[in-house]
Amino acid sequence: MKRILIIGCNASGKTTMARKLSEKLNLPLIHLDKLYWRDNWTHATDEEFDQLLEKELKKDEWIIEGNIKRTLPKRLKYCDTVIYLDFPSFVCVLNAIKRLIQSHNKSRPDMGGECIEKFNLKGLKFINSIWSFNTKNRKDYYRMIKEENGVKVIILKNRKQVNEYLKNIDEVKTKIC
Repeated sequence: MKRILIIGCNASGKTTMARKLSEKLNLPLIHLDKLYWRDNWTHATDEEFDQLLEKELKKDEWIIEGNIKRTLPKRLKYCDTVIYLDFPSFVCVLNAIKRLIQSHNKSRPDMGGECIEKFNLKGLKFINSIWSFNTKNRKDYYRMIKEENGVKVIILKNRKQVNEYLKNIDEVKTKIC
């Protein structure tokens, strides 16, 4: 495991898991949001983003967390492992609300630029996109993953499975050392 993708619905815990896994495996962590977002919730052009992503994908080792569905097939060609946090929509919505409260009037460190979290119409649209994520994307994600041969796929359905997976990584590292 040297090139790991962590994907899943927004607010499923991709960033948190990626950070912990990066520390445990000593792999560099790339947040797609840092490549994509600019100040005030403006974003890079597709061309600009694709160039930044290509540069990261060509590196020997990484953990890349995030969605940006149109780039998933390309990211799958470079990775050796996919971790899909396939959580229920209501869990992700609750996590997003919690995150919005905790980060209100702040920009999260995993974001590119200065993107201030606020309770507004955009926030409500974001919550709605989380609610509909599985309906709109799950089948496509599974299809794209299945089409990429030679990639180890790990599907985690809840926080308990994530924690067990991370614990098992520690146990394997301990046995090796």
